[in-house]
Amino acid sequence: MDSLNTQKPAGERRNLRPLPTASCKSACSDGIEGDGPVEPAGFSSGLSAGKDRNPAQSRQKLTKVIPEVWKLVSPLRGLLAGSFGLMIVNRVCGFAMPVASRFLINDVMYRRDLGKLPLILGGVLTATCIQGLTTFVLNQQLAIAGQRVIADLRMKVQSHVGRLPIAFSDSNRAGAVAARIMNDVEGVRNLIGAGFLDFAGGILAAIVALAILLEISPLMTIVALIILTAFGWFLKAVFGVTRPLFRKRSEISAEVTGRLTESLGGVRVVKGYHAEASEANVFAGGARRLLDSFIVSITAQSYMSLGSTVVIGLVGSLLMYLGAREINMNHLDVGSYVEFNMLLAFMIAPVALLVSVGTQLTEAMAGLDRTFELLNESEEGTEAERTNFIRPIRGDVIFKDVTFAYVPGTPVLHGISFHARAGSVTALVGSSGSGKSTIMSLVCGFHRAASGLILVDGIDVSTIHLNCYREQLGVVLQETFLFDGSIRDNVLFSRPEATEEQWREACRVARVDEFAERLPKGFKTIVGERGVKLSGGQRQRISIARAILADPRLLILDEATSSLDSDSETLIQSGLNSLMQDRTTFVIAHRLSTIRRANQILVIEQGRVVERGSHACLYESRGRYYELYTRQYELDRNLFLAPGEGDTISPVELPA
Repeated sequence: MDSLNTQKPAGERRNLRPLPTASCKSACSDGIEGDGPVEPAGFSSGLSAGKDRNPAQSRQKLTKVIPEVWKLVSPLRGLLAGSFGLMIVNRVCGFAMPVASRFLINDVMYRRDLGKLPLILGGVLTATCIQGLTTFVLNQQLAIAGQRVIADLRMKVQSHVGRLPIAFSDSNRAGAVAARIMNDVEGVRNLIGAGFLDFAGGILAAIVALAILLEISPLMTIVALIILTAFGWFLKAVFGVTRPLFRKRSEISAEVTGRLTESLGGVRVVKGYHAEASEANVFAGGARRLLDSFIVSITAQSYMSLGSTVVIGLVGSLLMYLGAREINMNHLDVGSYVEFNMLLAFMIAPVALLVSVGTQLTEAMAGLDRTFELLNESEEGTEAERTNFIRPIRGDVIFKDVTFAYVPGTPVLHGISFHARAGSVTALVGSSGSGKSTIMSLVCGFHRAASGLILVDGIDVSTIHLNCYREQLGVVLQETFLFDGSIRDNVLFSRPEATEEQWREACRVARVDEFAERLPKGFKTIVGERGVKLSGGQRQRISIARAILADPRLLILDEATSSLDSDSETLIQSGLNSLMQDRTTFVIAHRLSTIRRANQILVIEQGRVVERGSHACLYESRGRYYELYTRQYELDRNLFLAPGEGDTISPVELPA
């Protein structure tokens, strides 16, 4: 089945012998003859798929991501500066308890100076209240700001993906891309949220605590600092290993989500072939791979937690020994020792935070790495030569020796040449996989020709501004796609600003009103995902109404009536005939009886135009078109015959 955006590898094509071009009368032929050279071409686009990176590559990626992250958070400079100021106040207030403990023990407890107790308690309570208030404000403001940035980034990525070439969609699963849009940007919350600020505040508090600790006991401080520094280098090495693990986990998650989306979307096929167990096994395999990835990263995090616990215990034991020794030598009093231990927590806290917050930041950077990789994909229509705006299009389309390949070195079109005059109807027929839909993709500007020229009103289509061009296109595909909304919303999709009179007229011409008005909610009826609540014929009628409402100058019909019964097709055909009036129309048809009135018919086989002309001319020439036409007529006639009946057919029975 042809589809405008479906890549067809050469291996799937029929092995057909090239046929000579039919020699019709000049009056029957309306094209440009010519055979062009076959050149490899195509557009390759896709995302890197799960390649493991070594630490050097990870550092290089990190260097590229940091400037992008700064661009992302730079609009929040004022908020971040204010939050940093509040964080300083918050951390300073945190020193009230350990500093007050020295005076409480030495002055109140040992010297029994109870007059200082109210002052100490008042200072601690005041500092605690200020710390609690600033913590609330920081969490509230930064959490909201983080979610806003996430929402903005998601909208930016979705908008960018919508402007990527069709080749990108051909090479990437929709579910995997959706997972990247929704999940990978979540890491921004850890960069802007309280987690990062806690870590930054912990570093600041550690610096202040270090200064006080050196004043209390240089020996004990230097011993603790040496151990913590060694552990910091260990954590740095571990994070260099875990970052690629988090990236790999994101890729596996996107892959599993993509497959699950496909399975849910094709639930009727799954149930029709009783493949529930098979799909469950496929998903289970992906889920196990995701589990294995989680286990590896959790194991790494567990080793970091183990290391931090051992380090804290080691530091504590050494300080107990040194503290007892210093007190017995009268180099340190008990209050200062207690203060030292409480302040030491401020210096150790960043190490503990490196295990939790550091892991979150590493995961965030890995997700943002993949997000910016997506944003760096080149959008279509951004080429410098696309400077021509044509309004309105007359519809004169010329192909001159056009070749094209989806995969370089494997051309699917060879020297295609024809002329579709403005207002004419050009039909493309041929075997499945012959290149009909590829030609239509080139007309729509979904792909670029490898060689040759495609002219619209005498202008190279590769130089026409795509938005201007596609505003004047109308497309009706064989596989109708409807969005999960109302019938009215789906019709208005092509022209949201249309008046009620205009869209209702389009529905009338396409015979949508015949079934919509019988539904309880009329045109407000929700059609379900991909229009699942409607029949195939009803979906096709909505698709045709959508094209009618668009009022295009170029119309592409890919088996537009394939899902309709004979009565509906007859009724809608009159609507299509009025739609095609004064518009250049391209029709892909397997039901050859529907294209007999086309101004020219192109017979495509193996990526070449093997015949061209009107129905009568091609029928009389007794070539490939005649073969296809008679074979189809014989098949239709024999549908209800018993086996062995109607094995032969007389040419005089055929309607020419």
